[in-house]
Amino acid sequence: MTFTFAMRVPSRLFACGAVVLILLAGGMRGAAATGVRAGRTHTVTIEGTAFTPGTLKIAAGDTVQWVNKDPFPHTATATGGAFDSKTIDVEKSWKVRLAKKGEYDYVCALHPTMKARLIVE
Repeated sequence: MTFTFAMRVPSRLFACGAVVLILLAGGMRGAAATGVRAGRTHTVTIEGTAFTPGTLKIAAGDTVQWVNKDPFPHTATATGGAFDSKTIDVEKSWKVRLAKKGEYDYVCALHPTMKARLIVE
């Protein structure tokens, strides 16, 4: 003896699912066609009174996040004024998205011997 199980899908549900798939496919194709890429997030660790890495190359539109692993506060302050984290407390982080190409030297305003560089290409 054989049993057959058939599940009926309401036509409205099927139509909605098809529309969602078409929109998703069109959105992905559109992003690829225009060359738009999702920005990446890069991490700079603050530890041992140093920024690691000391020099970081990123693409325009990427985000940089500083994470403070030291037992005291720091800042990430661009010497040209492009960005300033203000105080990054212990075990806290701060991030900025950089859209303009260029080289950005930065320091910790609280410990000026701490220096690093961002290169935005």
